[in-house]
Amino acid sequence: MTQDYQYIQGFGNHISTEALPGALPYGKNSPQKPPYGLIPELLSGTAFTARRHENLRTWLYRIRPSVLQGAFAPATGFEAIQSAPLGDDHITPQQLRWDPMPKPSGSTHLIQGMVTVAANGDAAMRAGSAIHLYSANESMKDEYFYNSDGDLLIVPQSGELLLKTEFGTMSVEPTEIAMIPRGVKFQAELPKGDACGYMLEIYGNHMILPDLGPIGSNGLANPRDFQSPVAAYEERSGDFQLLCKYGGKFFTAAISHSPLDVVAWHGNYAPYKYDLKLFNTINTVSYDHPDPSIFTVLTSPSEHPGCANVDFVIFPPRWMVAEDTFRPPYYHRNVMSEYMGLIHGAYDAKPDGGFEPGGGSLHSCMAAHGPEAKVFDRASDVELKPEYQGNTLAFMFESSYIYKTTAFAMDTPTLQEDYHQCWQGLKPRFDPKKP
Repeated sequence: MTQDYQYIQGFGNHISTEALPGALPYGKNSPQKPPYGLIPELLSGTAFTARRHENLRTWLYRIRPSVLQGAFAPATGFEAIQSAPLGDDHITPQQLRWDPMPKPSGSTHLIQGMVTVAANGDAAMRAGSAIHLYSANESMKDEYFYNSDGDLLIVPQSGELLLKTEFGTMSVEPTEIAMIPRGVKFQAELPKGDACGYMLEIYGNHMILPDLGPIGSNGLANPRDFQSPVAAYEERSGDFQLLCKYGGKFFTAAISHSPLDVVAWHGNYAPYKYDLKLFNTINTVSYDHPDPSIFTVLTSPSEHPGCANVDFVIFPPRWMVAEDTFRPPYYHRNVMSEYMGLIHGAYDAKPDGGFEPGGGSLHSCMAAHGPEAKVFDRASDVELKPEYQGNTLAFMFESSYIYKTTAFAMDTPTLQEDYHQCWQGLKPRFDPKKP
């Protein structure tokens, strides 16, 4: 496969790209004799009859069709990766927080290094999502993977991932994200050694850019900054394994060639990456802390407008200039369930340790949350001046469905049993004689 990792700009575009000149058929999708003896194959990310502006599909022109593989058999070693619906054994309204996951002790590639923290909805009904962590120390060599249950949003916290897909290759590092759509085959390499981070598996509707409303036509994540790979192919024979996640279970099939043999493609269903440093942050310039929805990068809509299946929200570097305002995030109880992670730096509501890069927290539906006691006291009395919060990049997976935690999440030594204590030092400031 070519090592020139070039990209095509734009979100949701209909893209045409070819690794060999003239590999894309002209004027038709499935000619009797395609150029170079390639085989057309349609990959549909939505139903044929989805509305035109929501219809996602791509024509792939490949050396061999995807049907050339062995029979699937159950695969072992992936029991830590779970899918919704989860049981009720570990459900809790308690606020939860975890330290970073330790690195694996043995050789572990990206898929082997995944573990599920929580999930909601139902993968088979294409509703909800699952939150995974990953920690890997080895490239995938003779294995390829695709997920039938949902899209994978990958959020690296440390280490580079080289994602070799049917569509081409993407290099993704911390402060960037990558989306691998449902059904797309890929292989992950680790060019710089160990890598860890977060994954959001989206069972429901594919993610889109949020509406901007009165913000106007520009702002937040701009469409031009998303990047899809240019076509690149791999013609390699050998004894390989094709891993598949289907219905919450893992399966494997023998395959005698690399499935990354797509020489050309055109369509609007493709992997993409995005640099979070390019996010155009909107914030208050007068008073009050805005709702965190103003920091939404991508949203997976539910069937109820304005109520997301799951959102991806970031808390990036930004100026804080609000006057006569408690500047940290306000205390909150929310119908949504919120999982937060930290890519680097500190989060302004939890700056004094406990919420570390690679760690996470879960505040489920109506679970009270907000700044810890020390932050409240400091922010209530500090002299307000313009302040730039530069050393920070936190994010949130926010869903309208209740997340149920896994046995791993509740039994792991990284669970902070005393997390709730960070609020217990809050002292009432109420004085009926001082309005």
